[in-house]
Amino acid sequence: MDQTGQESNGKERVDSIDLVTIPGIHRRFLDTFFSPAKMNAYLAAEPRWVMALVLSAALMSLQVAPIPAEVWESFMREQSLAQGGTPLPMPDWVTDWMGILTAVGAALGTSIAIPIGAGFLTLTFAFVLGDEGSYRQYLAVTAHSFFIPALVGLLITPLKIATQDPQLTLTLGSFFFFLPSGYWLGVLTAMDLTQIWSSLVIAQGAHSIDSRRSFRSAVVILLSLMFAMALIIGRFMSN
Repeated sequence: MDQTGQESNGKERVDSIDLVTIPGIHRRFLDTFFSPAKMNAYLAAEPRWVMALVLSAALMSLQVAPIPAEVWESFMREQSLAQGGTPLPMPDWVTDWMGILTAVGAALGTSIAIPIGAGFLTLTFAFVLGDEGSYRQYLAVTAHSFFIPALVGLLITPLKIATQDPQLTLTLGSFFFFLPSGYWLGVLTAMDLTQIWSSLVIAQGAHSIDSRRSFRSAVVILLSLMFAMALIIGRFMSN
């Protein structure tokens, strides 16, 4: 479909839910959690992504900034010992600047991950599967979907500090704690619940961008890709 057709379809989606203007970032933030279909209808018609990327990066920074340097040092020491290495003391300047360094790193990582993720979605749906849609549309959907891991991660920051695990996430493995350590527990641990939630939002976005792509089929595609990646990651986690 040409650009005119895409714009027409986008306008029809907005009109169909009785909306006149694209809402501000605060409204789109809430809609990501409580009304993703409405939010994605907006983005399909008017793919705004800049403020969503900035807000996602800011929330990711706020996740790690409050974590004390001692927690990071203890975590890295345990990681080094687990890999058979010799833990090295953290330089004083790193300890002093740890909050800023981790916050900047999280912001930069998010700012890079969102465009890359959008490119992967565009490649998968638009080029490989033949769906309609532009990179900008998938970029907008991806940037907004990052609100989910960003906010949930921020809410569990006190738990990260309490458990001395700054990389703590909510995974499927959390519900299968009774399984022995090994490959399949690693696979389940690699499947982050917030990423699954985000995938459902992205699937709704794929449907909003091209109505021929059903929400259900988009879910199957995205979760299958996530599971395939978990199968690979689980191999390394079990070693």
